[in-house]
Amino acid sequence: MRKIVVLAAAAAALLVSACNTVEGMGRDVSSAGKAVSGAARDAKH
Repeated sequence: MRKIVVLAAAAAALLVSACNTVEGMGRDVSSAGKAVSGAARDAKH
């Protein structure tokens, strides 16, 4: 579980650094949040 969270955080950092607008950053953060939520849901089962 910890590895998944670390990988998701690293991916989020890359996505945030790649966007040029506040709107783009919001989409990047949202997609990273969905990835973490999905990983947590999978680990729960």
